[in-house]
Amino acid sequence: MVLRFLSTHFQQAFRKPHAANFGLLFDIDGVIVRGREVLPSSKEAISLLTDQNTGKFKVPCVFVTNAGNALRSAKAEQLSNWLGVPVSQDQVVMSHSPLKLFKQFHNKTVLVSGQGPVLQIAKNLGFTKVVTIENLKSTFPMLDMVDHTRRRREPGKYEKFFPKIEAIVLFGEPVRWETNLQLILDLLLTNGKPDTAPEYIPYPHIPLLACNMDLMWMAEACMPRFGHGCFLHCLEGLYHKITGRHIQYTALIGKPSEITYHHAEYVINQHAESLGLETPLHRLYAIGDNPETDIYGANLYNRYLRDKRFPTSRKQKMSQGKGGSGIMLSRGNGDGDPLYVLEDDCEVLDCADSIESILVLTGVYDKSRDYKQQGGDKHIFNHNHRDFTVDEDLKMPTFTVKNVLEAVKLVYEEEQFYS
Repeated sequence: MVLRFLSTHFQQAFRKPHAANFGLLFDIDGVIVRGREVLPSSKEAISLLTDQNTGKFKVPCVFVTNAGNALRSAKAEQLSNWLGVPVSQDQVVMSHSPLKLFKQFHNKTVLVSGQGPVLQIAKNLGFTKVVTIENLKSTFPMLDMVDHTRRRREPGKYEKFFPKIEAIVLFGEPVRWETNLQLILDLLLTNGKPDTAPEYIPYPHIPLLACNMDLMWMAEACMPRFGHGCFLHCLEGLYHKITGRHIQYTALIGKPSEITYHHAEYVINQHAESLGLETPLHRLYAIGDNPETDIYGANLYNRYLRDKRFPTSRKQKMSQGKGGSGIMLSRGNGDGDPLYVLEDDCEVLDCADSIESILVLTGVYDKSRDYKQQGGDKHIFNHNHRDFTVDEDLKMPTFTVKNVLEAVKLVYEEEQFYS
């Protein structure tokens, strides 16, 4: 035992440092923080990834969150304060970040829904003609009728001059759900012009792009709280109840969508280059607390990486894009043609060999909530979005650890990285 101890320390003492050829994708809520409380292991975990002399990262790291209520710069500043190290906005991927790739909508008149500086967020993503729920409500005051104290008896003066809404972008859960549900449904039912009741319900409806499908997320409370996935579930249920048809999403952005991981890989390779490291990184590690989003999404993207390297079918070959450039990604439902078609000018990259998923036990996941008892039978919870295949294999992490510090140590072990 003593000889083994001495041998291990002798080997570590003479190991030569080497440059990192891997990267880490961190979830934030439930991994780094709970609400606004920094988890005890977070600072030590990040300190292992930074140079103690310069305070800069020595391993490529990107923070990938399903939050959509802030600018990347604001989230980076928040992370810097929490962790005590400088985090750049170029290391942050918000749920809405990949929307900058959907240039076909940037010059259309879009309604945006969510919290925070939604107008500024939309413009930073490239949208040029942005309408908020407040704009719509003030122009059409008689549409918002749930709260009796806010009811108006006269229509707005400028209803007939209001531009037609050509697409709807949902950044995250709003504050007043009833108002947003009502007005968004009004637009879907009227082809974006709610000044006149339609003779028939148009279908398909105007394009709908949604970010963040998390059914729940972990804050300071002892139980998970409603996420934007709950809002989407309500919207889908109401639309189906009223029309008898299903809402069709033009895009579903944020984890577990493949496009979010593709964008995150592009961002982390940019970070690696800024550190003077060679790219593409050969392996990525996604650290999260939610099997339905963080783990499912990483494993789904890992399948994409595998199929891109070893295409065996026409559909998989299509995912390589036209002429080997650009990219086509599915939505996770496994049916039909690829959902996202991203052409030559949008973040084409040489992909990693694989992405490994690491589940931490400091957030949403709790093994006691894996199943619920009904008459002695066990039934698996399914918190995935409606349009994603129910695939229990995708929810199985490569590794499970107690917290983010153990996750970082595990990655170092796997990569034999000693700096």
